[in-house]
Formats: sequence, C-alpha cells, structure tokens
Amino acid sequence: MGTREQSSTRGRLGTADRYDAVVIGGGAAGLSGALTLARARRSVLVIDEGRPRNAPASGIHGYLGLDGTAPAELLAAGRREVTGYGGEIVDGTVVTARRLADDAGFRVELADGSSVTAARLLVTTGLTDELPEVPGLAGRWGREVLHCPYCHGWEVRDEPIGVLSSGPLGVHQALMWRQWSKDVTLFLHTGPEPDDEEYERLAAREIAVVDGEVTGVEVTGDRLAGVRLADGRTLPCQAVVVAPRFTARAGFLTGLGLDVTEQEMSGHVVATHIAADPTGATGVPGVWVAGNVTNPTAQVNAAATGGTLAGAAINADLTAEEIRVAVAERRASGPARTTTDDRKAPR
Repeated sequence: MGTREQSSTRGRLGTADRYDAVVIGGGAAGLSGALTLARARRSVLVIDEGRPRNAPASGIHGYLGLDGTAPAELLAAGRREVTGYGGEIVDGTVVTARRLADDAGFRVELADGSSVTAARLLVTTGLTDELPEVPGLAGRWGREVLHCPYCHGWEVRDEPIGVLSSGPLGVHQALMWRQWSKDVTLFLHTGPEPDDEEYERLAAREIAVVDGEVTGVEVTGDRLAGVRLADGRTLPCQAVVVAPRFTARAGFLTGLGLDVTEQEMSGHVVATHIAADPTGATGVPGVWVAGNVTNPTAQVNAAATGGTLAGAAINADLTAEEIRVAVAERRASGPARTTTDDRKAPR
C-alpha cells in the first residue's frame, strides 16, 4: 500500500513494480480518482500524456468555488494534493493495456517501451474534439470558437454569435445560445435544412439564418471578427459556435477487448464513449473509466466527481478481494486465536 511519505516522481515510470491502481490520464477525473485512492492508502500511479482538452481555455467555469480558475492552475493543485498523499505521477503515453495471465492484474505499456503492472485500472483519457473542416477554426478553439454555453456563454454575452451548423444540432444550438445574446446567426453551412417548425422557432427568437458554406474565419488583431462565405461575403461575429464530434481517446484499450460505443443522432455519429455503470465500472472486470472518455458532455466538476466515485469503487473492490483472500488463507491454516480472551477469540 502507498503511504503519505511515499515519493512522487515525474519523468520516470515510478518507484514500484506493481500498484494497486494505475490511472491513465491526469485531468480532473484522473487526479480526483487518484486522490481518493491515495487517501485510502492505496498505491497509485497516474500516467499523464500532458494534453488536457481544456488547455486553450482561459478558465474553467461553473465549478463552485473554482469558477474562473485557469485549467493549468487546477491541474497543478491536483497534482500537489495527489503526491502529498503518496500518489505518484509520471509523464508518458500509454499505447497498450493487457490483462496478465491468471487474471493477476494488468500490464500497461508506454510509448517509450517501459511498462508497469497494476491490480486495477482507471482510464480517464478524455476525448478529442473533431472540429468542422473550416480553415482557421482550430486556431481559435477554446477562445472564440466554442461549443458549450454553460462553459463559455457568459464570456461572450451580448456579442454577435454565429452558429456553424454541420450536423443535427445546429438549430438546437442556435436556440440555446440565444439566451446569452440577442444577436445570433445560424449559418447552415453543411448542416440540414431546418423544417418549417424549426424555421418558425428561429424566427420567433429573431435568429437570422444564412445559406451557403462557411470557408474561413476573419481575425482582426488577435480577435475573431467574422466568417467568410463561399459566395465571397464576410459576415461579422465575435464568437463561432460549433458542434464537434467527440471521439473517446481509447484506442489503447482494444487489447482488453474494450471497444467504444457510438452515439448517433439523426443518422450522424456525434460521439463515441466507453460504456460504464454509474461507478465507472466497464464490461471488463478490473477496469473503470471516468470523465469525458465515458461521458462526453461532462464539465470539469462532473468529471472530477466521476473520478472520485470510480476511485471509491476501485478501493471497495480491492478491499473485497483482500477479505476473500484473507478468509481463504485462514480457512486453509485452521482457526487461530488472536487473543487470550475466549469471548473475543474468532470462531
């Protein structure tokens, strides 16, 4: 088991040959799960690739008590807390995870050729946002190119907002973002034509609808200023709302037989995720997931909560196994008194 005095590491694979749990992914979900396990006196290693999804954002929002905190600041604080309880954190990219013979845990292999074993795995690798293929969008992602009004709506309130339709969510997004600004334009781009009822709703909320594909964005200074259309027009907006395809970062799990589940809407695949129960337990015994890899719409606070729940479930699972082993060993050796007081002696 880990102790509060156990050393923490970065840049090498850790101090132990085997851990109670290896956490793959060092974001809010992974660090919360690791913190829960470390406080439960479990030996835990976090392997972090260093590619937080929210890195471009200036701050996290909607997290009570931490609203506006820079993503890097939150992660740094989380790492300090995990290592303060004896958890370990290393930099690295996991390429495969395989079950050991006789169900004796898992071997996690990294891109640099190193490996580590663990009794349980917690996967919190998040997702990749696949943006519409419009030149310039990716460079503004997380700044003025946005997708979640609860994460970023307040920061662009009352500004001209353009909604780029590329799938079934365009109308829904336009109507939703109208809460934050009276100046919302729906660019149909490659998305479906709204039906009569949708057009009526858009008109009732005074949302303009523009035909034609968007071919790029206009930037003035260091600020988004508008979008360019295929017909040569440039229309002003200071924020562009998109609907990325959310793709789970889970390719390394195929060796465990754990595949992603596709989420469809109106014939479009809008997301993939690893299916799990409410505690994060997957269909593969011994493997838990938390955060965006299993819940694509989870904000930072929900991801952290998922990590905490998964960490507690892993500890409970390890505890149950240790009890089973202890009982079996006691039965094999015969009952033995642990006290001279017959009234307290185990029977």
